[in-house]
Amino acid sequence: MSKTNEILFAGFGGQGILFSGKVAAYSGLVAEKFVSWLPSYGPEMRGGTANCHVIVSDQPVGSPIIVNPTDLVVMNKPSFDKFENDVVPGGNIFIDSALIDRDCTRDDVNVFKVPATKMANDMGMPKLANMIMFGKLLKETGFVDMETVKQGLAKSVPPTKQQLFDTNLKAIEAGYNL
Repeated sequence: MSKTNEILFAGFGGQGILFSGKVAAYSGLVAEKFVSWLPSYGPEMRGGTANCHVIVSDQPVGSPIIVNPTDLVVMNKPSFDKFENDVVPGGNIFIDSALIDRDCTRDDVNVFKVPATKMANDMGMPKLANMIMFGKLLKETGFVDMETVKQGLAKSVPPTKQQLFDTNLKAIEAGYNL
């Protein structure tokens, strides 16, 4: 049976939305799956809207555009409002509950509330809420395994910032272990 995860990461610019997508895409490549990565951000960049479409599949990917994601990771209320109803029935919605103060209005999806921004601040890693969310996504979907993510993360962190590998991994593990 083939497996395809159509993941939409969404939030404000500066929250690491595109980086989350990059880690997911590289992890899929390391796992020798078919992958598509399509970043998108509003004209404002930092503080504007940002989202990233990532498809990781056992089958060739026909289009990089995701209309109805299987998995939605939202890190702000405007993105939640915009994309909540697009998720396929039976899909997953991962909500940064530290920044989004409303419940999901649907009962046909799996909802995971993760206080990622608060956790990241409490851990002294305020910029890594995205990786905490990524860890929870990984745990609940199993689109790849943790060893594969470590390799994908290593490919995603630029050589000039290799010191950030360990803190990113620590944040992913915190989300995974929730």
